[in-house]
Amino acid sequence: MKRCPTCNRTFEEDWLAFCTQDGTTLIEEPDAKKDEPPATILAPPPPPVGSGQFQSQPIPPPPAPSNLGQPSGGLGSGPFPPGQQMQPGWQPPPPPPYAQGPKQGLAIASMICGIFSVTFGWCCYAGMLSAPAAIGMGIYQLVQIKNKPEETGGKPFAVVGIVTGSVYFVGLILIVILYGAAILMGGLSGR
Repeated sequence: MKRCPTCNRTFEEDWLAFCTQDGTTLIEEPDAKKDEPPATILAPPPPPVGSGQFQSQPIPPPPAPSNLGQPSGGLGSGPFPPGQQMQPGWQPPPPPPYAQGPKQGLAIASMICGIFSVTFGWCCYAGMLSAPAAIGMGIYQLVQIKNKPEETGGKPFAVVGIVTGSVYFVGLILIVILYGAAILMGGLSGR
């Protein structure tokens, strides 16, 4: 059995070398005292009650251990290493890394040029420039999607660009055929 000389607490574990309460080195207790009951600790007497008022007295702080500056001689008997500084308050975790999506800029440009050629391209023949651009960029983006599917995307946009650019040319060809047929019919009926 071991006893703490500071707090007089007894420990039955033989492997224990320091007091779990205050860290003082434990001393061996002679075996003769095993039959004796543990010492009784007396509480201080209650304060006297005077003239109907209860007067409380401040509780004195516990005495400091007498061996703070002295090495204890056990394992790790030197001073404790300085602890890590705690950060004040809770810190939120860092944001997740930014995940880039597939490149689809040419597909969107193809769709915009195709829609422009079908809607406004009839004015001043602006569609003659935007429709081939829509078809070319759409086809190029589809080839890029096929070769590098993890890096490029936008297949629906590219398809819309190709279709609308082609619709412009099909409409232009129909207008030319109908205009030519009208001229031909007008020329034949005038004879």
